[in-house]
Amino acid sequence: MSSGSGLTGARLRRLAWDLEDAGADLIVDPGLMEIAGPRLHVRPVDGFPLLALSRPKLGGVRQVVKTSMDVLGALALLVLVAPVLLLIAVLIRSDGGPVFFRQRRVGLGGTEFQMIKFRSMVPAAEDRLVELAASDTGAGPLFKMRSDPRVTRVGRVLRRYSLDELPQLFNVLSGSMSLVGPRPPLPAEVATYGPEAARKFLVKPGMTGLWQVSGRSDLSWEESVRLDLRYVENWSLTGDLVILWKTLHAVLGSHGAY
Repeated sequence: MSSGSGLTGARLRRLAWDLEDAGADLIVDPGLMEIAGPRLHVRPVDGFPLLALSRPKLGGVRQVVKTSMDVLGALALLVLVAPVLLLIAVLIRSDGGPVFFRQRRVGLGGTEFQMIKFRSMVPAAEDRLVELAASDTGAGPLFKMRSDPRVTRVGRVLRRYSLDELPQLFNVLSGSMSLVGPRPPLPAEVATYGPEAARKFLVKPGMTGLWQVSGRSDLSWEESVRLDLRYVENWSLTGDLVILWKTLHAVLGSHGAY
């Protein structure tokens, strides 16, 4: 039941009494839809049960553990996929042009860093962005095009299974990214941000996140921002492990990847 329905405390109490005989529970929506249960507490104040909202815990010992998990996880993955990285590099190089694509992104605290990916488009692809603007299917500042003619044959396979993002493991080792976190935006995107969207810079951006396991490119701009904020507000080590597990299924299923 929504708290915006105009029910007073007395009416809620009477409704609870009426529901007792029916064996039904009374559930009240506090209007904080993006805040998870662990941060919400009922606290007695002067004899009144009030809803208390604790601050998101973004530092301390848990942050040290997260950083350690990032470094060890990135190192282990690099060793595991080293042959794959070498094969992909050879395939991209044989197609002509550089192996890697570097792009400025915005991370922790709003600072810019250089994100690295395997090149999945033709060289100088960003120079053709203006001519393709009419084909943009994105609802926000993100450019989206399901059949982008700039993507190479090798690049289509890499994007389908998110293999183009594997070099971001080096970003994780350098400390500019985390294994799990909000999507790292472009500076041009950040210029359109309001105060709410800017809260994503309270944590490091991630190779994967709620956006990755919830549809990726199929998400609208608003949904992408909402998921990023949900992650920041409710960050936990357990949540990171769940997202990593779900990422494996999302990548293998190639949902929303193009």
